[in-house]
Amino acid sequence: MGYRAVAPDLRGFGDSDAPDSVASYTCFHLVGDLVELINVVAPDEGKVFVVGHDWGVGSYFGLKPGEIEAEFAEIEANYYVTKFQKTGYTGGLNYYRNFDRNWELLAPWAGCEIKTPAKFIVGDKDLVYHMPGMKDYIHKGGFKEDVPLLQEVVVMEGVGHFINMKIPDEITNHIFNFFFCPPSSMS
Repeated sequence: MGYRAVAPDLRGFGDSDAPDSVASYTCFHLVGDLVELINVVAPDEGKVFVVGHDWGVGSYFGLKPGEIEAEFAEIEANYYVTKFQKTGYTGGLNYYRNFDRNWELLAPWAGCEIKTPAKFIVGDKDLVYHMPGMKDYIHKGGFKEDVPLLQEVVVMEGVGHFINMKIPDEITNHIFNFFFCPPSSMS
């Protein structure tokens, strides 16, 4: 579609390096990795698009700590830490063990508005979407208040958390359309 896409394994995931220290997985390390990757791959670009999945590293580029995110982080961390402990895989485990530390590190930005154009896509069967307070936050103004340039919220029917794997063509089209013709108002 005319874009060069880069889909890196994040620190500690896939084939990336996996430092042993939990302290090597803070939000600043992970964002730093991605910023350096952008600097290497697109050093002369005036603008890049960051597409993230979940409330993880992509959120550190735009979202901030808050009550809903902190509650979600604890639930997600407990789920994934249990899964990683069963496999003995420490890279991803260290990422999820850092949630509390990341909220501490991001505290100076609590209450700041994110003024970057954004589009949010979620599956209607995603368990996170059904967490207490999440739908209200997304649809009743909280999300838009925190991200004033949030241009669209899309709820995909019949799909769960990994929508990019379940319906990749539809997700790609949503992303492409956002790049070229962002909607004039949030739906």
